[in-house]
Amino acid sequence: MQTIGIVGGGQLARMLTEAAHTLGFKVIVLDPTPRSPGGQVADEQIIGSFTDPIKIIELAQKVDFVTYEIESANSEALAEVSKYTQVNPAPRTLGIIRDKYVQKQFLAGRGIPTADFIEVHSLDDAKAAGQQFGYPFVLKAKKGSYDGRGNALVEREADIEVMFQKLLGRELYAEKFVPFLKELSVVSVRSMQGTIVFFPVVETKHVNHICDTVIMPAPILSERAQEAEQLARTVMEHLEGAGVFAIEMFLGEKILVNEIAPRVHNSGHLTIEACDTSQFEQHIRAITGMPLGSTAMKVPAAVMLNILGVRNAPAEPRGFEDIARESGVFVHLYGKKETHIGRKMGHVTVVADTLEVARARAEKIRSRVSI
Repeated sequence: MQTIGIVGGGQLARMLTEAAHTLGFKVIVLDPTPRSPGGQVADEQIIGSFTDPIKIIELAQKVDFVTYEIESANSEALAEVSKYTQVNPAPRTLGIIRDKYVQKQFLAGRGIPTADFIEVHSLDDAKAAGQQFGYPFVLKAKKGSYDGRGNALVEREADIEVMFQKLLGRELYAEKFVPFLKELSVVSVRSMQGTIVFFPVVETKHVNHICDTVIMPAPILSERAQEAEQLARTVMEHLEGAGVFAIEMFLGEKILVNEIAPRVHNSGHLTIEACDTSQFEQHIRAITGMPLGSTAMKVPAAVMLNILGVRNAPAEPRGFEDIARESGVFVHLYGKKETHIGRKMGHVTVVADTLEVARARAEKIRSRVSI
């Protein structure tokens, strides 16, 4: 039996492990937290940082394939172990994408449309960004800014110093604010043989920079969905390696690429129930050389709700047993022992015959559960 090593042991590793077991693989995860969400279901967990080259080497020596579920994984160490173990997506791709400023330069240099951006080294640079872009604009950390933790919206000149201080000590860039109509995501997959497939385009809704709701299919004109998929294909042609890539976009008069994630992604969780093959199974298939499965929807409509922590305390799931008994409702709790305000603790997917019904049911569920 072949073994897959996953750098990172969070909820993405948990769902990847479940998919890998279904396909007959063993899994070892590397994560610093004992009994991490992924570690709870994996065959083995190595305790250690996903940036520690020694631990990454230890993992690679035990497995047949290596992948990662977090952008802060050590791309240099992964490049070294790729000399004797299959690593996907390519470490070079991770090295480009984990620094969002480098990512933007990479996209812009290949003619892929993005929001305008400039590097920020000082308070004066931030003020210059306001003069160039107008207000509001966004200050962003180059690294480690998932779920909006490194973003600051600068609404007027008087806010610049406060927002700059908020992000002090981090490498920054500024980005022109995009007045979009919707945020979209195209979860894309490439096999080792080079085949590229796409899941249906989804709409994502964010609250406080954190993904709150995902809607499949995105309620947009079919021509705009095709445009988004073609843009995703263009992006994929410039990235290296097999596996899942989530390409997030802004829909406006034009479609712009916002960010890329070289991994399974929050916007694809609902594929577990909504599609013939989930993003997690597709990723395992892709990185192990298996043929890809169908990405077609097997239900007419699906809506996913992220379940976020509402307090700082030991996790106490409430209301989930009741909703899990309802037809068309699927509960996924991640097994995190501590809840924190805004922390992703689980998700709920609702499938239905129409988006209107799925959305209405999802909103009613939101008020019935907490963790």
